[in-house]
Amino acid sequence: MSDADQKLPLDAWHRARGARMVSFAGYEMPIQYEGIIAEHRWTRESAGLFDVSHMGQLIIAGRDAEKGLEALLPADLKILRDGRLRYSLLLRDDGGIIDDLMVTRRGEHFYMVVNGATKHGDIEHLRNRLPSGVILDHMKEQALLALQGPKAVGALARHAPGVEQLTFMTGGAFDLAGTGAWISRSGYTGEDGFEISVPAARVAAVADLLAGEPEVKPIGLGARDSLRLEAGLPLYGHDLDTGTTPVEANLAFAISKRRRHEGGYPGADRIGRELDQGAIRLLAGLFVEGRQPVREGARVLDDEGNEVGKVTSGGFSPTLERPIALAYVPAASAAPGATVTIEQRGKIFKGAIAATPFVPHKYVRKSA
Repeated sequence: MSDADQKLPLDAWHRARGARMVSFAGYEMPIQYEGIIAEHRWTRESAGLFDVSHMGQLIIAGRDAEKGLEALLPADLKILRDGRLRYSLLLRDDGGIIDDLMVTRRGEHFYMVVNGATKHGDIEHLRNRLPSGVILDHMKEQALLALQGPKAVGALARHAPGVEQLTFMTGGAFDLAGTGAWISRSGYTGEDGFEISVPAARVAAVADLLAGEPEVKPIGLGARDSLRLEAGLPLYGHDLDTGTTPVEANLAFAISKRRRHEGGYPGADRIGRELDQGAIRLLAGLFVEGRQPVREGARVLDDEGNEVGKVTSGGFSPTLERPIALAYVPAASAAPGATVTIEQRGKIFKGAIAATPFVPHKYVRKSA
């Protein structure tokens, strides 16, 4: 870990529970407690508690906040109702992805969650481009937890009655451990679950309360990564970057119908052409033969041995018990079932294009 790494509000809490800490996004963060595979499976079967306080939580307010954000994101914020979340993208003028994020309308302002490694650059970009009079508040005093898994709703509802009424991509204000919390039914694992924003000064009490439930265990970054890979969810800085467009990354769903027609967001001309004509390359899922996973940077080869793509994320799937990966491949070769050759450190692997998500999502889209 670097001397410059910051500590999370729950740093001592993690260490007291035996977490192995690593450097990630400028913070000392828990990568595992009892083991990545065990934590992965616990989350799929029960409920896992993740500390994601390294993420950037922002408030964007002012009369022109909606208009200003629509000039930077391809989302249709005009139709976004109060308490509703949208997945969106902060884009460069050439259509490259600066970051992927969640934006929520909360009454008179917007609440945005951005990636931890990019948050300072995101904030500078937003402040430089939002209209004068629009206020951006970086909520440094807030911590962020994620409770994920099929038993998350039962565990959380005991302490925040009413959360069971939320559906996927909706949120609201709740009393939790005697403190005001913003809770949304969302997450990064493909499972049902919640993200919980609370004051950093109270996050240890909230974590104690939730981890005290029999269904809940603390889960580290390692399982968070294997869970999101099984769910086919891209990770910024690996599967997404400023050299990638939303169409290439299979994120065209984040460009709303009105914005496709009207444009008016960065990179609209290029992205519009790719929507109409298709991109040259696409992010695709891979099944890899054998037991050894391929990792980021492995090369995808054509029949003559020429490099035609790159693996951006790879690992062993505890749920499927086989290696899986995400890779950019030529669009003409991206149909599920197409065979691929992968080279990693001089070793050749055979694989096939796979539909994503590798493991079906279990989001609750309507009230039970």
